[in-house]
Amino acid sequence: MSAQTSTTQPDPSLPEQPGALSLDLLLSHLPGAVYRCHNDRDWTIEFISEGVEKLTGYSPAAFTARPGLPFGSIIVPEDRVLVDGAVALALAQGRAYQVTYRIRTASGDIRWICEQGSLNLSGGAPGMLEGFLSDFTRLKKADLKMQEQASFLQRARDAIIAMDMHSVISYWNHGAERLYGWSAQEALGKRFCDLLCDKPALYEAAFRHTLESGEWAGELAHIRRDGSTVDTDTSWTLLGPDDILGACQKILVIGTDISERKINEARIFHLAFFDHLTDLPNRANLLDHLRRALLTSTRTRKWGALMFCDLDNFKFLNDSQGHAAGDQLLQAVARRLEHCVREADMVARLGGDEFVVLIQPTEDARELAANQAEIVAAKVVAALAAPFQLGELNYSVSVSIGVVTLCGVHDTVESTLRQADGAMYQAKAAGRNTFRFHDPAVQAAWSARAELEGSLRRALQNDEFILHYQPQLDRSGRVLGAEALLRWRLPNGRVLYPAEFIRAAEESGIIVEIGKWVLRTACAELARWQRVPETAGLTLSVNVSARQFNQPDFVPMLQGIFEHSGVQPSGLKLELTESLVITDFVQTAHTMATLKRRGLSFSLDDFGTGYSSLAYLRKLPLDQLKIDHSFMRDVLTDQNDASIVRSIIALGDSLGLQVIAEGVETLGQRQFLSDAGCYLYQGFLYQHALSAEHFTQYARGVH
Repeated sequence: MSAQTSTTQPDPSLPEQPGALSLDLLLSHLPGAVYRCHNDRDWTIEFISEGVEKLTGYSPAAFTARPGLPFGSIIVPEDRVLVDGAVALALAQGRAYQVTYRIRTASGDIRWICEQGSLNLSGGAPGMLEGFLSDFTRLKKADLKMQEQASFLQRARDAIIAMDMHSVISYWNHGAERLYGWSAQEALGKRFCDLLCDKPALYEAAFRHTLESGEWAGELAHIRRDGSTVDTDTSWTLLGPDDILGACQKILVIGTDISERKINEARIFHLAFFDHLTDLPNRANLLDHLRRALLTSTRTRKWGALMFCDLDNFKFLNDSQGHAAGDQLLQAVARRLEHCVREADMVARLGGDEFVVLIQPTEDARELAANQAEIVAAKVVAALAAPFQLGELNYSVSVSIGVVTLCGVHDTVESTLRQADGAMYQAKAAGRNTFRFHDPAVQAAWSARAELEGSLRRALQNDEFILHYQPQLDRSGRVLGAEALLRWRLPNGRVLYPAEFIRAAEESGIIVEIGKWVLRTACAELARWQRVPETAGLTLSVNVSARQFNQPDFVPMLQGIFEHSGVQPSGLKLELTESLVITDFVQTAHTMATLKRRGLSFSLDDFGTGYSSLAYLRKLPLDQLKIDHSFMRDVLTDQNDASIVRSIIALGDSLGLQVIAEGVETLGQRQFLSDAGCYLYQGFLYQHALSAEHFTQYARGVH
């Protein structure tokens, strides 16, 4: 009924048939309202059934009264013009009309109405409209909800696709259009597997799993319209048939673009497992592949090999040409190494100038694996022997290679690397620019060294190191100070001297921590001397290794020790070796000058055994030269040693430096020194190195 339509009561002139259901009773049971109205300007309502009250909240009389409530007045204003236009157009075309619109009920609620009507042409009152009003609210809301849900699916960022049991696509949302490039019109009716999948086996596996389990989830690579590949995180869900809607069984596919995530994962993986400079696999990557190779070897009983490659004298290039040239060389070496191995083998960079070649276990016997490794090692040596063009620099380098055969039945990751490393050092000892296979006898020595390094670390933790103090005296026998000498007391009571462990400590780097302990302990002892008048003027000499002296934090570390111990730095003398002085003269001189301003003094230890330049000596803030005990041993019988000692004493005198001799064991040696002008002595002639307590007693007795 249009906005102007009205209804009337049933015609009272119509007789009721005996025994028949009354018309009013019949109409009252309809799920809506029947109406009849005049097709005039005001669409006056002649009749409307009682169902209108259930629809609108208004009684039929409210609409049939004269004047009555115009039905159009309860239609929502936004819908009135549309309803009037639709009805008028249908009548003008001589056809029935059907319109849906909203009304506001007597209680103020909004309700949807579906109106169907037509002009009565079958007789009766001319120009009368007859129709039916029904509550369309539930269906309209359901329709709006379906539209809303469909809109959500269309606006979803993910690709949402439905396909039937023959892989034919029946739904394709905007997300699928964006992700894959085909429009819905182009995709509908196409087979999913033909349109998107380039690996049918993966599609079939997912399809089969979905049918069996009702769902499947995983990563799939799909083909876009432009031929490119997109990685997706995909879930498939099996939808059962719906008899009410007439829907057949389908599979719902939801795909999320994870291309960016995969790219980021690949980038993170590359950063974690590849060397940033050479783009070769790094240590972590190598260890993983080596572990896998050994597992494979255990299962197959096949043999492979590992080659540890170390560039010879690489440090010289870095020091002379700079790190940029060194980086260029490492990159060029990496490329040459890659060309020396098979595709299945691996070249990795451990760090610095160390490379490793893993030859996969494919040989049936150890001898065959060794032959293959020898071929590759020879190719590597030859390949790296050719000069490298580093910018304008033409540079030649050689390589030392340690080779070890491997089999998972016998070897582990740790033993394989250790043996290859040991063999590499054998190659260096053999003259470099060559390769050597692992020698068990040499490996035993390396194992002993590794055990020693472990024991050194344990000794630091367990406080097994001690300091002894060897007196330093003048020609009148007066104690002027002492040299702190390191000793290692093992748990079994045996005492080791530095010659037995210092080299291992230096090569392993633990010498830095040991050196800190020595300085802390020595300064604490010196502070105790300074608090007692009899020993307050004594000095204490401490040997400092080159590795420790060149640490960036050496000066602040030493300053912290001074503050903690309360020692006066003027009583401390640091003994430096000639090799330390000439290795990095500028930095050494700077550090010495800084410490000199804090009151420390310096002695050049083992003087005469190295290659000190006199020009260097003149520029360093030295206080003392120390004659090495090796010259004192034969000074009375070897003219060369005697000449060297006299020269050192004369040089010290000319430079204004004290000269002290160590290793003085006889009166004849002391007399020789005194005659030559050296008046400070240290050695067994006077006293062995003493414990702190015994030294204090000794110093007080002869001070």
